[in-house]
Amino acid sequence: MGRRSLRPVDLARIAGVSTQQIRNYADTGVLPPAPRTASGYRVFGEHHREALLAYRGLAQGYGWNVARSVMQAVHAGDVAEALALIDAAHAELHRQRLSLSAAAEALRTVAAQSDAAGDGPGADSGALPGGRRGTGSADAPGAEPGTAMRGGLRIGEVAALLGVRASALRVWESAGLLIPSREPGTGYRRYGPADVRDARMVLILRQSRYPLPQIRPILDELRRSGGSDALGEALDRRRQALTRRSRAMLEGAALLHRYLGERDASGGAAVAEDQGTA
Repeated sequence: MGRRSLRPVDLARIAGVSTQQIRNYADTGVLPPAPRTASGYRVFGEHHREALLAYRGLAQGYGWNVARSVMQAVHAGDVAEALALIDAAHAELHRQRLSLSAAAEALRTVAAQSDAAGDGPGADSGALPGGRRGTGSADAPGAEPGTAMRGGLRIGEVAALLGVRASALRVWESAGLLIPSREPGTGYRRYGPADVRDARMVLILRQSRYPLPQIRPILDELRRSGGSDALGEALDRRRQALTRRSRAMLEGAALLHRYLGERDASGGAAVAEDQGTA
């Protein structure tokens, strides 16, 4: 890795940080030990530069905490632990990809079943698949059309609308999938248009044999994004973000691999040489 001496300011310029931050890296084990001159000044070498580049590269993909732990493990002589941390980060990224794929597949399932039932994005929230209306969703006699839906449907009305038992809606609510409001005074559940949409999605996913724990994150993302189209766009953005992170992890791992290779090749000689000349 060479014998050229580097000052803290040289490393600071490479990383775009302060000289104090370089000292902090050395003190916390992010950088390998640095010998000191008789007057107490640290003397850095090319191996410190390579370690710094590896750390900064790892941080871009794995995050600062993981990058710090990896470099500390390397400099503590526990390369196996460092690689285990790398593996764990890749496993977590893979888990996120699987979750993203499941959400995208669920969205396609809902869209396909809604299209087959003639239940497009602008469909009547009170319509059953095929255009029929649930008997419980009809407006009360003498009431202005649409007031029942605007005020919210009761649990029995939603159950009739979807063709399920009211107990199923309660189970979905207890699982955190539905969050209907409550009438003041009576405490009766009231399902607004968004609640009916959520219940319809739960029904479709349950019919497609999705377990309840897998449905909740899909609904949470749907609520955050504001609709199925927005959810699809959010999933695309998330997929692109994961791809960028995967590339960054690959680049960081390459820098770590180079640092480990040069470190192994030197056998600690660079550090010994610095200590002998300090």
